[in-house]
Order: sequence, then structure tokens, then C-alpha cells
Amino acid sequence: MEPSKEPTEAPVKTRPAPRPVPARFLVSKRTLHFDRFMTSAIVFGGLGIVVAVFGIFGFILSQIIPLFGKAHIRKAAEIPMAYQEGGVLGLDEWSELPFFYDGGSEIAFYPMSGTGEAAEPRKESVGLPEGAVVSAYRYDAVSQTLIVGTADGRAGLVKIGYSAAEVDGKRAVSAKVESQPFLPLNEATPAPVRAIDYKDSGDRKLFAVIQGDGAGARVGVVTLRQQRSLLGKGTVKVEGYADLTDQLDGSQPVDILAAGTADSLIVRTEANELFYLFLSGDQWTVRQRFTPFEGTGETVAGLGYLFGDVSLVVYSTGGRVRIYSLFIKEGEKARTFGLTKELHPLRDGITHYFASQRNKSFLVANDHEVALCYATTESVRKTMELPFRAGSLAMDAKAEHAGFIDREAGRLHLFEIDDPHPEAGWRAFFAEIWYEGFAKPKYEWQSTSGTDDFEPKLSLTPLIIGSLKGTLYAMLFAVPIAVLAAIYVSQFMHPDVKRLVKPLMEIMASLPSVVLGFLAALWLAPLIEARVPSVLTIIVLIPVVAALIGYAWSHTPVSFRNRMPMGGEYLILIPAVLAAGWIGWNLGPAVERQLFVATMPGGERIADFRLWWPQFSGLPYDQRNCLVVGFMMGFAVIPVIFTIAEDALSNVPPSIISASEALGASRWQVVRTVVLPIAAAGIFSALMIGLGRAVGETMIVVMATGNTPVMDEMGRLLFGEAGIGNGQFPIADHWNLFNGMRTLSANIAVELPEAAVGSTHYRSLFLGALVLFLMTFVLNTVAEVLRQRLREKFKIV
Repeated sequence: MEPSKEPTEAPVKTRPAPRPVPARFLVSKRTLHFDRFMTSAIVFGGLGIVVAVFGIFGFILSQIIPLFGKAHIRKAAEIPMAYQEGGVLGLDEWSELPFFYDGGSEIAFYPMSGTGEAAEPRKESVGLPEGAVVSAYRYDAVSQTLIVGTADGRAGLVKIGYSAAEVDGKRAVSAKVESQPFLPLNEATPAPVRAIDYKDSGDRKLFAVIQGDGAGARVGVVTLRQQRSLLGKGTVKVEGYADLTDQLDGSQPVDILAAGTADSLIVRTEANELFYLFLSGDQWTVRQRFTPFEGTGETVAGLGYLFGDVSLVVYSTGGRVRIYSLFIKEGEKARTFGLTKELHPLRDGITHYFASQRNKSFLVANDHEVALCYATTESVRKTMELPFRAGSLAMDAKAEHAGFIDREAGRLHLFEIDDPHPEAGWRAFFAEIWYEGFAKPKYEWQSTSGTDDFEPKLSLTPLIIGSLKGTLYAMLFAVPIAVLAAIYVSQFMHPDVKRLVKPLMEIMASLPSVVLGFLAALWLAPLIEARVPSVLTIIVLIPVVAALIGYAWSHTPVSFRNRMPMGGEYLILIPAVLAAGWIGWNLGPAVERQLFVATMPGGERIADFRLWWPQFSGLPYDQRNCLVVGFMMGFAVIPVIFTIAEDALSNVPPSIISASEALGASRWQVVRTVVLPIAAAGIFSALMIGLGRAVGETMIVVMATGNTPVMDEMGRLLFGEAGIGNGQFPIADHWNLFNGMRTLSANIAVELPEAAVGSTHYRSLFLGALVLFLMTFVLNTVAEVLRQRLREKFKIV
């Protein structure tokens, strides 16, 4: 037996030890740590930028969203209050000491206890003459004046003043009643006062009254004068009495209103007609007579002025509200009332009306329903059912509280009104609005004025149009120059000259826009104001001369062209262009004398483009206009477009260009068929970046355009008497080259520092910022999609 063999193990193959890495290829730990740190910093910075952008966007949205909120009316308090039919309710600024007057000899003030328990009213005398009986009264909440007429034909004023003081850490409101002497209205034929109103415009004061009953009722106006001296105001005396009954053509008056200017009256008659009487010199005349609800089957239930006494609110027995505003109608010379707005806020007839003392909002109500309306936007902000039968109605000076008296239970119900932005809304920002004093609806931006009764005009449409106008005219000027210059410099210019031109253009891009705006406003605008024909001649002449030189050069013998150094054609072109510009500038007056002649009213003909343009187009001519903006903002955009487009053209692979030339293509053929398609994506990017620069430009627009947010209308002279300018092409109405404008960015820069934080004006400016962001976002998105398609279409495989 052979001895068994033990199995032998296979030899283990071992890897050779790695060769040592030379020290010069080793990366130090310090470098690796720094690399990791920088990677983390870049990631963190990128995320931070994203968070910051979304944070800014969120902040803008937080400022804008309240503009589109609804109004809210909530129950705040309730106290007992004695009520009598026909009485008037008044609220102080804080709604803590309301009063009620029922036509007696005293005014009752009711402190708001906050517990709803009965509080002892404090009564103040109205200062009636002995034996006098009140027959008519009206409360003017704006002046806090109770206007009282008596049965013996006298009238007086009762001023109600409020003051607040701190008592034991709480506000305590007190009232002071000051009665003025009662004056006889018509001593010759005294009669009971049935309706009364009073207005004080400073130098003119008047009582407007209806005296007598039935067919014997008469309308009268008493003018007052108050002597003034160095010691202060003197006593008020009756200056004159005017009987206006004959002006009504036999109609029986039932109500009367006086305007705040104390020079006009509105008289309502039993036949539901309104007479508008105006004081011209010392004579009262009927300026207008109209029936507010003619053809509707409804009758006038009442009327009252909006805050400012320019618009008249007439409400009907069918729950309808019509607003008539004063404006000059076409073909007329004086302001008359015209229907501008109509609402139907309540289902049943309206019995109560109260205008806000803060803005153009107002309350209308009946026995069981109330509606808060805003006149400017023709909107019903809030409608609410009342769980009681409402008697008198009032609203405080801040429009923060409204009071209703339950006529059956004799209790005052105080409601809190939360409507901080009634002026806002989609219609206010983007639709045509018929503003007070305007002959028709318009897009208008005018956020502030010098009077409290101003009606804010917050349409963003003129600002959007202004942004588009400025951008369009700047790009029209900049794009041809920048792109053609980039093509020439990258493909034709001598390299030595190119090394000089490219840095100069990049330096131009760094010029501050405020400097360019300063030059546009103080140098360029006055320079071309009277030389528009010269500018137009230059715009036509230079391209024509350049094209003729190019045509002539292309037909010049090759032997002659070869004498010119490659890329040196500019030595011929620049002097020719300068000469064409000089000739066009000096030829402008001759062109003006031939083409731009205006006919003056006396028949005299004057060669002046500034006079000819309004006659021809019906549009204004301003010194600081879109033409100036186009030149100067285009000058700011040209370097941006040129630099990026030139880089894109220069980065076309030289091998492709050489191959095209080897196949016999000329230099222009190479550029047109090879270079431009390959560089199309880069050129398009340059145009979009230039467009973004133009859209966001602020200082040039502010200084060079007059900064006026207007949208002009094309007169019928634009295309003769054919009527083409009469709205058949409304888009042409808004693109006047020779008027001013305001852009969204300029509007934000000018008005944001003066806007009260949290106000409607303040939030509207942020809405303008969002619109500007959305405009640029949409443009950039579309541009990126087109750029990617161009890149895919012309990519080099």
C-alpha cells in the first residue's frame, strides 16, 4: 500500500505593493478640508439665495393679499337709547359718546358703558329762542353741525365738539355744544321751515330752505356774511334773501341740499325731479333738470352727497342706487350732473343713507338690511341682515363704526366696520373707472392729492403701458445698432482695433443711469425739442447712406478693394456716416418747412413740428418724451447687448468658418449662413438681458420723461376725418412717441418713500412690484424656451 499523499495548498498570489505616489501629486489635508468647506459654503449660499428670493416673494404677497380682502361688519356694543321717529343719530370720532336729537330743545348724549347697561344720558340745550318750535333739522357730520329751522321762519346752527382726555389710564370723551344765534330767514313773509341745509365755504355762507306746506311751499336761499377784524371773527349777519321758487316751473319742492362750495343747490320735487341751481355772480339759475330713475318705475326715496360734494347719491324705493357726478360734457362749458355708476345693494326700498367722512364709501339701509358700498369701484363691499327694525343710522369720522337704533326696543346697536382697503380690487387696478370730474371712464394713476376728499386713482394700466413703451422704444433704438455692431466687430473688424473697441463698449455699460438721466433731461431733451425733423431726417439718412456705401463697395473692383487692409472698411464708413448725420441735422429745418406746417386759428401757417403734431394727431407734444427715453435708455442698453452678442459670435469655432471659406463662401455669406445660426442662442440671450435692463430701468425714466402716468387718446385728426382715431384702433391711442410716461419701476422709486406703511397706497406699490416681476418672469421664461430651441436647432453635432 502506497502511503497517502496529503493535499497541497495552491500558492496564494499576492498583489504587488502599490508604487508610492510622488509627493507632488498628493493633496494636503488642509486643501481637502478647505475644498469641503467651500463646497458646503457654495451649497449653503445657493440655498440661501433661493430662500431669500422666496422670502422676498412671500413678503410681497403678504403686503398685496389684504388689498383683495372683503369687508367685515361685527357687533361691538349695545346700549339703551330713547328713540323718536325722524330723529338723527351722531357718533363721535371714537364712537364712545353718541348723541340723539329728536327735534326738541335738547340733545341727549349717551356714554358707551361697555356693559350694555343703561347709562344716564347727559342732555345739552340747543339754544332755541324762547317760544320757538323746531320744524326741520339736519345733521352735517363733516362739520359736526346740527342745522335747525323753526316754525316761525328762523334758522340756527348748533356746533357739537368732542375732546378726549386720559382719566385713570382710560380715555374719557366729552362733548361741548355751542349754539349760535338764530336768524330770521325772510322777515317779510315768515313761514315754517320744512327742509333746511347749510354750507360754509369760508368767504361764502348760506342757508337753503323750503318754507311752507303743499302747493305754497317756497324755496329760498339766505346768504350770510361774517365780519372779520384783527380781534377775530365778528357776528354773523344776514346779507340777503333770494326766492327761487319760480325757477322750479311750478313743481312742489320736498327736499333741498347745498353743496360744500356754497354756490349750488339740489332741489327734489314731488314729481321725482331734481333741479340743479347754480349761483353765477349774484343770480341763481337752473343749470340742469333731470329725473334720476326715469323709465325704471321706481321713485326717489332720498339723496345725499358723497364726501367732497362732487357726486350725488340718489336712492330709490326699489333698493337701487344711482350716482351722478359733476363733469363737463362734450360740447358744453359748464359742469353738470351725469350718471356715472349704478348699484342695487338692497332687495327692498332704501330708507337710510350715510356717507363716510373718510373716503367714497357709504351706508344704505332699510328696516331689516344694511349694505356698505364704495362709489369709486361701483362695488357693494358688504351686505348684512339686521335682526331688528332700524331707525336712525350713523357712521363715525374714521368709518370704523356704524350705529343703528332699534326703533321698537329703543336700543343703539354699535357695529365695528373692518374695511381698510375699499379703494382696492381687480377693477380698481386693471379696469376703466369713471372717476369724479371725468367725462368718461379712464385708466388713471393718481395716488395722492392736497385735499381730504380726494378720490384715489390706482389703475396700474398706465404704468404697465409706460413700462412697455419705454422698453419698446429703447429696444428699437438699441437692438439694430448693438447687434450689427457686434457682427461687424467680431467678424470684420481688424483685431488690433477690436482690442480697443471691446473694452470701450464694456466701460460704457458701467455708466450710472442717474448720469444718463441727467444728460437726457438737461441736455438731450432741450436739444431735440425744436429739432425733431432733424432727428427724423438723420434716422432715415444714415441707414440709406450706409446701405449705398455697402452696395457701392461690393461693386468696386476686387483689385481696388484688396488695397484696403482687412477690417479697415470703417475708415470709409465712419466719415460717411458722420457727414450724413451733419447733413441730416442741417437739412431738418428745410424738411420742417415742407412737411410739418401748422395752421393757426387766424389762418397763419407756421413751420413748427411742436405745433403740427397736436393738430395732426390730436395728441400732446412734451419736451421730455418717449423719443428722448428711447435714445438715452437705448444708449444704456447697447453695451449690454453688444458685449454678450459679440462674445457669442466670437465663440463660433474658427474651423467651421475656415471650412466655409474654403468652400468659396464670401465673408458675408459665412456670417449669414454659418455664424449667425450657430450664435443665435447667444444673441437671443443678449437681447433678453438687454430687455430686462430696459424694463427695470428707473432713473433715466424718472428724469427724462416728466414721470407722468398718462394714457393719451388719439384724436380724429390722426387719420383725417375717417374716424380711424375714434376708437377703431384703440391700441394706437397709447403709444404716442412725443409724450411723457411713468413706468412701474419709476413709480415705486418715486412714491414708496412717501407712502404710509400698511396703507392702500403702500400695498398698491407692492402690487406694482409684483406685476413688474411677473412681466420679467414671463419674458425670461419665454426667452429661455426659445433659446433652448435655437440651441437645439443649430447645435454642432
